[in-house]
Amino acid sequence: MNFSRPDIAYAVGRLSRYTHSPNQDHWEALARVLKYLRGTMNYGIKYSGFPAVLEGYSDANWISDSDETKSTSGYVFTLGGGAIAWRSVKQSII
Repeated sequence: MNFSRPDIAYAVGRLSRYTHSPNQDHWEALARVLKYLRGTMNYGIKYSGFPAVLEGYSDANWISDSDETKSTSGYVFTLGGGAIAWRSVKQSII
């Protein structure tokens, strides 16, 4: 069975930056993500039939807080209303 959760991609990406040395705030954030997952366990991605419209969305932010040194950008593509590809990345250029 394969599960995709684009709704937590940003939170997981943020938390993954601190796996080498997590503090109490990171553990609490992880607990919130797990609580969210527990509450949305039966959610799924729904793909509608016809017309199967392909749509793409993108977004970016400039440096959002003082701990950041790079901006973030991301995109999602949907087909028939369901996500088929997504990505959130830190920009390589400051």
